[in-house]
Amino acid sequence: MSWNWKTAYRSFYYATAPEPEDLTLDPAATAVLVIDIQNTYVTEPEEPAEAERWRPFLERMRETVIPRTVALTERARRRGIEVLFARIACLTEDGRDRSLSQKKPGFNNLLLPKAGHPSQMVPALTPKGDEIVVLKTTDSALTGTNLRLILHNLGIRTVIVAGIFTDQCVSSTVRSLADESFEVIVVEDCCAAATQALHDHELAVLNMIYAHVVRLSDLDVLL
Repeated sequence: MSWNWKTAYRSFYYATAPEPEDLTLDPAATAVLVIDIQNTYVTEPEEPAEAERWRPFLERMRETVIPRTVALTERARRRGIEVLFARIACLTEDGRDRSLSQKKPGFNNLLLPKAGHPSQMVPALTPKGDEIVVLKTTDSALTGTNLRLILHNLGIRTVIVAGIFTDQCVSSTVRSLADESFEVIVVEDCCAAATQALHDHELAVLNMIYAHVVRLSDLDVLL
């Protein structure tokens, strides 16, 4: 079955809902937000079994997410659309300013001082000129930063979201944006979760209520 963003990623709640209207974008009121595509997340684990476990994610990042997010940002810049970045980074070297979720043991136990190489955006997505970057120690890019105020001051009404992880920081940010009454568009092939199953499940949860889930090709007529 061919891809159709108007019918894809339908959860139980929206299985019978009518198709949404065609997307429209006002470049002056639109921003692209790239979330957490940082060096630490594209570095292959040293332990062989762990490297193999993460191989599908790293391949998706290398072959799909990063190049398509680069294309998204370049097209946005040509249209005069604001491009912003959010990255996980603590202000202190020992991470004492991190939120509780980033101090707990396990995958989310992140110590990423703001000046360190691991916390920087990947080279292909280095911000250009005076593009805005917010630092966060929370999943949501709104909760732990002044991004809400920045978007308001820029006159933004629609936010196009790319980044990782779909089921964590992307999801939290999308929900926060929706709760603040921004129109949100999630570009599916500019996002990734640790597994495809987690990615697909979270997009079905988000779609239609918190955001419209599209692919980059669906924005061809708009960007």
